[in-house]
Amino acid sequence: MELIPAVDILAGRAVRLEQGDFTRVTDYGDPFEAAERWIAEGATRLHLVDLDGARHGQPVQAELIRRLVATVPKPCQVAGGLRDLRSVATALAAGADRVVLGSALLASADLARSIVEVHGPTHLVAAIDVRDGRVRGGGWLGPAGAPVGEVVAALDSVGVAMFAVTAIARDGLLVGPDLELLARVAQVVGSGRIIASAGIATLDDIRSLTRAGHAGAILGRALYEGALSLASALLAAGGDAEAADPLAGSA
Repeated sequence: MELIPAVDILAGRAVRLEQGDFTRVTDYGDPFEAAERWIAEGATRLHLVDLDGARHGQPVQAELIRRLVATVPKPCQVAGGLRDLRSVATALAAGADRVVLGSALLASADLARSIVEVHGPTHLVAAIDVRDGRVRGGGWLGPAGAPVGEVVAALDSVGVAMFAVTAIARDGLLVGPDLELLARVAQVVGSGRIIASAGIATLDDIRSLTRAGHAGAILGRALYEGALSLASALLAAGGDAEAADPLAGSA
């Protein structure tokens, strides 16, 4: 299973939010220093999030993220404020390996189909952000949408190959992943197409996700607070990120 440290960027700083709440922010400093640290400790990919962009509905930290992607010697997946084909193309042209979209895909499965047709399935991850069984967009500030299974099935039908599943209520709280939610999504698309997110705090959490067969896990506060070391987490995950990625090497 691939472990993907997150570098969430707000006003030029690496931060973490609790439950997606922009009033509950912890500042972890320079995002370039954070990225350098996770790569030095063995990360094979980073998850870069433009939180300003997620809140405003269009990229805000695009230049900073472009510089980060150019600096990092490993693939990066980029999220936040990507809402149309143009912003997706710009992010990929700037060096992103994957784009992660939530709100825009909820509004239009046709956009997902178009991204897959233009750029291929390996470059798109659907962000499935869930509260009380329903998917939310708008930087998690929007109203409750359709049930999670319905959303995942619709996106699967238009060619989306990878899903980043976040239990909003657990995000940033170090209370463990929502294994029930992940299992529910796995019933629709299979566990090997899921990147787990939110709540991951211990090596036992990593082992549980690995045993479930998930493709990856996004790590945030646990790394920044020192609850987990990335080296130990990589060992617990099996230490073979490429083998865990079902899209590696595909067109």
